[in-house]
Amino acid sequence: MLMQTARPLGELENPAEFIPRHIGIDEADERHMLSVIGEASRRALIDGIVPRAIARTSAMKLPPPASEATALAELRAIAARNKVMRSFIGQGYHGTFTPPVILRNVLENPAWYTAYTPYQAEISQGRMEALVNFQTMVCDLTAMPIANASMLDEATAAAEAMTLARRSVKSRSHRFVVSGDCHPQTIEVIQTRARPLGIEVVVTQSQDAWKAALAAEHFAALAQVPATHGRLDDLRADVVQSHLHQGAFIVAADLLALTLLVPPGEWGADIVVGTTQRFGMPMGAGGPHAAYMACRDEYKRSLPGRLVGVSVDAHGNPAYRLALQTREQHIRREKATSNICTAQVLPAVVASMYAVYHGPQGLRRIAQRVAAFTAVVAAGLEELGFELAHASAFDTLCVRTGDATRRIVERARAAGCNLRVLARDLLCIALDETTTREDIALLWSAFAERDQAVPSFAQWEKGIEPLIPESLRRTSDFLTHPVFNTHHSETGMLRYIRSLADKDLALDRTMIPLGSCTMKLNATSEMIPITWPEFAHIHPFAPREQREGYAELDEQLRAWLCQATGYAGISLQPNAGSQGEYAGLLAIKAWHESRGDAHRNVCLIPSSAHGTNPASAQMVGMQVVVTACDAGGNVDLADLEAKCRQHADKLAAVMITYPSTHGVFETGVKELCAMVHRHGGRVYVDGANMNALVGVAAPGEFGGDVSHLNLHKTFCIPHGGGGPGVGPVCVVEDLVPFLPGHATAESQPGSLPAADAASTAPRVGAVSAAPLGNAAVLPISWMYCRMMGAEGLTLATETAILSANYISARLKDHYPTLYASPNGHVAHECILDLRPLKDSSGVSAEDVAKRLIDYGFHAPTLSFPVPGTLMVEPTESETLAELDRFIAAMIAIREEIRRIERGEWPQEDNPLKHAPHTASSLLTGEWGRAYSREVGAAILDARRHAKYWPPVGRVDNAWGDRNLFCSCVPMSAYD
Repeated sequence: MLMQTARPLGELENPAEFIPRHIGIDEADERHMLSVIGEASRRALIDGIVPRAIARTSAMKLPPPASEATALAELRAIAARNKVMRSFIGQGYHGTFTPPVILRNVLENPAWYTAYTPYQAEISQGRMEALVNFQTMVCDLTAMPIANASMLDEATAAAEAMTLARRSVKSRSHRFVVSGDCHPQTIEVIQTRARPLGIEVVVTQSQDAWKAALAAEHFAALAQVPATHGRLDDLRADVVQSHLHQGAFIVAADLLALTLLVPPGEWGADIVVGTTQRFGMPMGAGGPHAAYMACRDEYKRSLPGRLVGVSVDAHGNPAYRLALQTREQHIRREKATSNICTAQVLPAVVASMYAVYHGPQGLRRIAQRVAAFTAVVAAGLEELGFELAHASAFDTLCVRTGDATRRIVERARAAGCNLRVLARDLLCIALDETTTREDIALLWSAFAERDQAVPSFAQWEKGIEPLIPESLRRTSDFLTHPVFNTHHSETGMLRYIRSLADKDLALDRTMIPLGSCTMKLNATSEMIPITWPEFAHIHPFAPREQREGYAELDEQLRAWLCQATGYAGISLQPNAGSQGEYAGLLAIKAWHESRGDAHRNVCLIPSSAHGTNPASAQMVGMQVVVTACDAGGNVDLADLEAKCRQHADKLAAVMITYPSTHGVFETGVKELCAMVHRHGGRVYVDGANMNALVGVAAPGEFGGDVSHLNLHKTFCIPHGGGGPGVGPVCVVEDLVPFLPGHATAESQPGSLPAADAASTAPRVGAVSAAPLGNAAVLPISWMYCRMMGAEGLTLATETAILSANYISARLKDHYPTLYASPNGHVAHECILDLRPLKDSSGVSAEDVAKRLIDYGFHAPTLSFPVPGTLMVEPTESETLAELDRFIAAMIAIREEIRRIERGEWPQEDNPLKHAPHTASSLLTGEWGRAYSREVGAAILDARRHAKYWPPVGRVDNAWGDRNLFCSCVPMSAYD
């Protein structure tokens, strides 16, 4: 019997209980791993890897670690400072119902939110089918032939459409015409994006000005359907006018409205963009939401973002894959037309599932109800004596309120409602699928004076004609594919979602050892708050006093991230790492301009850099000059010095990744920073590898001027199958005034506009539609920092470095590590060199990646930054048992390669060349291969780990590009 003795109460309380739950390595594991590496202690290991010249000398000043319960309670108190109101603001953000079967089984399901971008097609068939559903949904509703797999938000999608049009049309004009009836945040982001590219944005403030602008030369025009104030316009003649000037006509369209309106593709639009937010994703103070982009077929090879296409696998069966990747920034680099590498996959999946669940009839009914309620509200307001500014509407009314505006707004506020103030005598009311009869009665009460009777809903019970002109009403069918007409019961939907999730590999099943992508634990306690109503149901442009919880969250998280990075200021607005890069370079550009150095436009970028770096530089109008790397994978300082001297008069910045893209702490980084500063440039330190720095070194202290962070890497926001992300931009003191602004956010929709609002516009405009970007996922990183504290964050970094070195040491006799420091160590990732295997066995790095699927693993990063290699990043969250399972799989694959080298298996008939193996391929038909079915199955230890069976064989990428097909596969293809 165990003896129980009294212990001090302090020992029984463990506020740091989360740290060992996040970090998979315990003290005994650490001792074993250090013995394999050949180091006496973790401290000695870190001191031998992190250059002493950049090592932190003081700890981060963060609150001490909190338990999960304590952190949740503190965050609940912060959330309570937000005030959830009934939102009638609209402006692209609406209330929506997330069907519970989708909420629980997609949005809150780690099988969906912990998956990575589907670059490995065979283990991503489930989420890619969902994305093809998304693409099909967008194509059907817009009547356009092709759509991508989501964009960051509607405003950035519109800006991307602008640049897509510029490179696709025959017009040589630099003028882009934007209707003043577009959402103001969209106009603001377009203006930010256009400025460095030399595009003249003409924003028209009246119908006459719009017509006049279309009559002049322009390369593209953008209109909103419905207009931001609710009006429905017939734009057919405007499309013709743009085409006469050889320009493109772009439409920002509401997908729910398009179930009732003639779709843009039927009246000649060239590009259609918008948001799918109201298809089941809460407003979340601005995000994350999946935007969309659809276009003419001839634009498809310039279409930005990811495109999921249909190909065939090795057995001739249909299979999904990412198509036309030669368009993307990771290949085109400084020739890229966009730097967008992050989509919004998880919200796109939610939106597609919303369409699958409701089907065409369900979506049309939701839209008809919204339109009918809008007509009812309009009739009641007219009964109260108010005049509508427009006769047509789908869901938004613009009401002339005269001198009653303030009284109406105050009465609505007192009743818990937010209206949108357009001017001192104009109000907007936007309805959505959550609007109830009680809401309508409340609205009427806000507009009615004390002596007025509120209209009765009963008079419209038998129906009311919507305010949609007959000529604009849709007659064509949409969502006719069986997938949108089958899964309408909850049982059917539940099983469909499960069937897709079962096809994929995510962190809930296995380690994902992707270098540079940091696939770590996304703890449940971190995820819980994102669906709290106080975070989920806040409009991004609600009055400031209703967003005090978000303001406190923003302030605290920025302060903690400043401590982690050593920078003076941070903006959380960028909603992807690529957007953070873009914002950081805009800050550098604006700083130079403020000093009269607008001519400084040269950006030096090492050849090893991630593809977004040169693409981002190109987008802000900088000239990219590539610098060399030495044999050790480090930036060649001699070449950099020569390039600095050569471009001294024009040098704007250098962009480096630290630790390097090759997984090494370069010892000359402080010298590099000083060198660039001497020549008048600023240093951009890419934050992709911050998981090797937090707590041990800070870029803002060792010479960096700007960095972006990937909160979806280092700070635990899950990748969601390829988005959402958050890419905060961090800067030193003198660059703080040049962080992204957001003039639209300063216009309070529930207050009268300030007379001098224009004078307060920021020097660097908005880069995302919402002031806090993907605000709803910020609580995840807040929870992570709060529960880890400085102690935990530092331990996480050191453990990540320990794990990478353990893998490198265990595999060195099988796969040499390509780059290492002089003592043989790496940073938080290691590059395994598989290039010699091609000559000795015919096996490529891709073959090894596909064979790892048979062993139940997502492959490491394939052929980046060096072709023919695998870059492995284990993170701190993986247990020793999982690290050893991965190592065992890699060693088993090496033994298979040795059998090929010995001639036991032919170079073209072996388990690597035929990988991955489906259950069907192993169980049916004649075998006839040089190895057994059991070898093909690759079961290391059936007792300890469930076998994953890939749903398809190796996908034929070339076939998919030759036969591009990006919509739902006809059912006949499965016969």
